[in-house]
Amino acid sequence: MDNKIRLEFTGIGENVALARLVVASLAGQLNFTLSDIEELKVAVSEAVSNSIIHGYNAVPSGIVILEAWSDIDSLVIKIVDMGKGIADIQKAMEPAYSTEPDRMGLGFVFMQSFMDDLQVDSEPGKGTTVTLVKKISTDAGRLNSSQN
Repeated sequence: MDNKIRLEFTGIGENVALARLVVASLAGQLNFTLSDIEELKVAVSEAVSNSIIHGYNAVPSGIVILEAWSDIDSLVIKIVDMGKGIADIQKAMEPAYSTEPDRMGLGFVFMQSFMDDLQVDSEPGKGTTVTLVKKISTDAGRLNSSQN
């Protein structure tokens, strides 16, 4: 493990931007393009928003934990909540499925399309952990290569 961060924050909407910024800062130290970093930010936004909106029903007393670390070939991000959990993960991951009528239900779809790996672990009444993995490219001309 090359670098690791852990951040705990209150499950309020304003902290979605904080999570995005932290992950973008860590990713900026690695060999990601600006496009890769934007995709990471969207995936993190979706995961954190799901924790706040669905896990905690937008009640601001819940805590969200963001852990992220880099290793030799990837950036791993975990978003953890101790909220109500997901009864049917497969159903929740279907496009356009949402328990909230005013939501589009595309969060997991975006996460899957932007990440190299997505894992969702959840237990009703105990919370949810979303693990996002983005491989670090070794292509020439990437962000950090041009900075050196």
